[in-house]
Amino acid sequence: MEYRPLGKTGLTVSVAGLGCGGNSRLGLGRGASVDECVALARTAIDLGVNFLDTAEAYGTEEIVGQAVRAYDRDKLVISTKALFKADDTAETVTRKVEASLKRLGLDHVDVFHFHAVHPDTYAHHRDVLAPALVRLKEQGKVRHVGLTETGPRDPAQKMLTQAVQEAPWEVVMLAYSLMNQGARRSVFPTTERRGVGTLLMFVVRNIFSNDAYRRDVVAKLVEQGQLDKSVLADGDPLAFLTEDGIAESITDAAYRYARHEKGADVILFGTGRKEHVRANVESILRPPLPPAIVERLHASFGHLSGVGLDLPGPVKAR
Repeated sequence: MEYRPLGKTGLTVSVAGLGCGGNSRLGLGRGASVDECVALARTAIDLGVNFLDTAEAYGTEEIVGQAVRAYDRDKLVISTKALFKADDTAETVTRKVEASLKRLGLDHVDVFHFHAVHPDTYAHHRDVLAPALVRLKEQGKVRHVGLTETGPRDPAQKMLTQAVQEAPWEVVMLAYSLMNQGARRSVFPTTERRGVGTLLMFVVRNIFSNDAYRRDVVAKLVEQGQLDKSVLADGDPLAFLTEDGIAESITDAAYRYARHEKGADVILFGTGRKEHVRANVESILRPPLPPAIVERLHASFGHLSGVGLDLPGPVKAR
């Protein structure tokens, strides 16, 4: 495993982070037992993954808590988050943090995020709710303050572009992939300059793992004039990524593209099957894609916004 600093937090994190939500939710999404989900999380930790991200909304905090009890807590970085409404108060923040700690069975979390913050509610999160989270940090219940964007509902990353320039955010979670590259221009230069830690989500979604869905999405983009029809010349618009042994699969290429982006700290991956954990970690640890391929990805898809940010749930091609 490779490790790196998480911004200026002082935390050292694995470049591969276990995401405990998404479609899989550690296996809960396919009906796995709690014991199976705990075993999956421990498989990741045994491979060197020390960053685990969960959330109240995922329903996996108890599983993460049970999984990490077998390890040295000081060597793990636990991240969780909760959703807040526009009329929530500081008291709500305290109550939700305490509830997360109880479900996790921990006396503190390393990062607590405001979850899926919409541009319309950002000011409330910053001005009304964040001071309560800072107080909890002072009490030692939260080590670092973070927030996550709502990618599908804010594809231009309006909220995050503002937030990364302001206090008190020490860590942010954002959507980034080879077909959703906006953060390369609008977010990463600021997070690097200010030392804000970055957690990348939506790195691999259905658009990379579902061939029919990918062709369907790209065909629609061609119809809309957002992509040139030449991208469909070979049938699959990303087929070039696996030619001549460049990548083992499109998923492999997607992980490697994001992992080696300047400004990326942790690449989050999610799965509901133990056998996929090692494959995901191995992809994240592989070398960068060839420069010519990265340049082609930038030239072909760098202008797109919000592509591939499907929410958890079944996806079908038309």
